[in-house]
Formats: sequence, C-alpha cells, structure tokens
Amino acid sequence: MSYVRELAQRAKDASRILANLSTDVKNRALNAMASLIEEKAELIKRENEKDLKAGEEAGLSKALLDRLLLNDKRIGAMAVGLREIAALPDPVGEVVKMWKRPNGLMIGKMRVPLGVVGIIYESRPNVTADATGLCIKSGNAVLLRGGSEAINSNRVIVDILKEACAQAGVPEDAVSFIDTTERSAVLEMLKLDELIDIVIPRGGEGLIRFVAENARMPVVYHYKGVCHTYVDKYADLGMAERICYNAKVQRPGVCNAMETMLVHKDVASEFLPAMCERFKEAGVELRGCEKTRALVPWVKEATEDDWYEEYLDLILAVKVVDSFEEAVNHINKYGSHHSDAIVTENYERGMRFLREVDSAAVYVNASTRFTDGFEFGLGAEMGISTQKLHVRGPMGLEDLTCCKYVILGCGHIRE
Repeated sequence: MSYVRELAQRAKDASRILANLSTDVKNRALNAMASLIEEKAELIKRENEKDLKAGEEAGLSKALLDRLLLNDKRIGAMAVGLREIAALPDPVGEVVKMWKRPNGLMIGKMRVPLGVVGIIYESRPNVTADATGLCIKSGNAVLLRGGSEAINSNRVIVDILKEACAQAGVPEDAVSFIDTTERSAVLEMLKLDELIDIVIPRGGEGLIRFVAENARMPVVYHYKGVCHTYVDKYADLGMAERICYNAKVQRPGVCNAMETMLVHKDVASEFLPAMCERFKEAGVELRGCEKTRALVPWVKEATEDDWYEEYLDLILAVKVVDSFEEAVNHINKYGSHHSDAIVTENYERGMRFLREVDSAAVYVNASTRFTDGFEFGLGAEMGISTQKLHVRGPMGLEDLTCCKYVILGCGHIRE
C-alpha cells in the first residue's frame, strides 16, 4: 500500500512540473526515448524473450503470445511512434475559444493537462512507450501497471524511458512503474483518487470490468471489440474478400479485428464458398448460421453466444442477413460499439451505415484494422474508448487534456 501510494505521490509532484515545461523540452525527451529504444533494442528483445518463454510455459494462447512479442519491427514502431508524437502540435495552452461579454470581460477556454494518468494493461509491452509518449507530450505524468506476463519487458522499457527523461530535463518521476505482479497493487492504485486523475485499463473484458467497478477516479475503457464487416448486396466482391480477410487474419488477437462477418443473401451464394475456403486455408475456424451452413456445409453451427463473442483468435462467426436493416440491427444489438464496416458500391447505403451504426469508428469500404491512433495520425493512442464521455474512439493527445476557463478583466466587479 505504501509503495503504490509513494509512487503516485511522486508522480503527482512531477505532474506539476511537467505541466509547465516547454514544448521543446517535452519533444527533446520524446526523441531521446526513441533513440534509446533503438540503441537498446537487443536488450529489450532479451528481456522480452524471458516473458515469452514464461508465457509458453504458462500455456498462453498464440494470440496472447503474439501480443506479448517484441521483434525488431515492433521495437522500431515504438520509436517511430514516439517521434511522430514529438512532431504533433502541443495541445497544452491552446485557447480553443474566446468571447467578449457586454461588460467587457474576455472569457476563454484553454487546454490543460489532466494531471496523473494511470494505465493498467495486459500483454502488449509496446503500450508502455506509446502511453508514456502521449502523456509526456500532453503534460501528464503517467503511472504504469503492466501485466505479470510482460513484467521483464515493461521494466526494461520504463528504465529506458526514465533515462531519456533525465537526459532531457524532464522529472524522472513523470514516468512511474508499479514493479510488482501483486493484484493488491491494482486495488490500492484504484483507491488513490486524490493523486491519480484518470485511469485507463487496456486488456481483456475481465480486467476492464474489474477496474470500472473498483476505481474511485474516472475510467476510460472499452469492454471488448466485437467488430463486424457487412458485405452488402451492392459490394464489389473482390474488394469485400480482401477487406474481410485482412480484418480477420492480419492480426486476429487485437481489439479491432473482425469477429463477425455479415453477408447479404443476394450475394451469399457467390461470395461465401470462396471466402470460406480462403479463411479455412488460413486456419480460421468458422461458425455460421443455418443459411451459411447450407452454402458451406463444413462450417460449424453458431450459437447465440457466438454473436456476442470477442474471440481474439482465428475464429469467425458468419451470418447471412436478408436486408441492410437486419445487418445494422444485428451490429447494434450484438456489437460492442467499437469498429464496424460496410463493403458497398452504393453511396446511399454507405452514408446510412455511417449514420445508423452506433459505434466509435464506422467504415465504408475499409478494414476495421485501421482503428488505431497511429493509423489515424494521432501518433499513438492511450486506448480505444467505446464510451461517449469524455472521449470516443482512439484516445490521442487532445483527449489527454481538459479545458479550464480563463477570464481577462480590467478591474471588473459584479454589481
């Protein structure tokens, strides 16, 4: 208890200094982080190998091991992400609106940091660098608590990030890491609402619900990513095949991967047999509705639970729908309001889909795999929110600030 509280207090103290640092100093720290990560890539991989070996021995799935893996490409992507964040405009201090009252008072709204951002996350150790970069650039201190499966990877990355902070003149306590796998540390962290301003859980549904139910501070979260692709009767079927394959197979263990594919009845007989064969060749297990199985008999029978399921694996639910309206209703009922796509050449259908599907990211003729802060040009993301307050979708720099009112007067008093 005292260990976690001390880390949070030091982060709070550092946040007050960080909030007033210049953009140049923050950018210098981010670029130093990127350079040190590249220089120490072999060290990172050695520590990551320890986590991978322990994960294999513990029986982690292939999808979870993939999330845990840090290879040269992913380490390079961490460095690129940090440099991209450095290149983004600094939101801190921006006056987003100002107006003059009849009495001459000038009223404005100015962006300021949130303070201390707590991150509780599983697997993916690249989150350590992404989250830290966004927090530093937006003037927030970050308190990190990674999963036990990535303890060695996270520890070495944090050491590198803190070293870069020291080089650039940023308080080292602006990056804090709860270096224990004890579950009680998370509970203690969630009690510290006087020190931690917001907490962001990233991981499985169980973790996110645990954090949401126990946190005393505001929580930004998405419970799961049940993402859909709807192949409309007006779809270019070649395009639909490429999009659906990418959305499921390119990286199945992430929250923006497709979990259910909906196909309009008018194109199902032409589209499904070849599409299902391609999925089969890629090792995808298919679970389909009665109409799907009539067209592709070897597909397993889907249950009601399958429509709600986030597999995070090479498993896909498939349903033939009678109409556009049925597709939209299915998505809004069974989806998680994360990312959903339509493939269609009909402009009106595409625009209706954008309006009627109640999700954080809605696509026309593109893979749901693009729902990502890096791909959206945000540099990186803190997470992908399926809430509607205070942020929805990938949470980038601006979303790590809030506005305070600034009032300029000339001796004004209220009569």
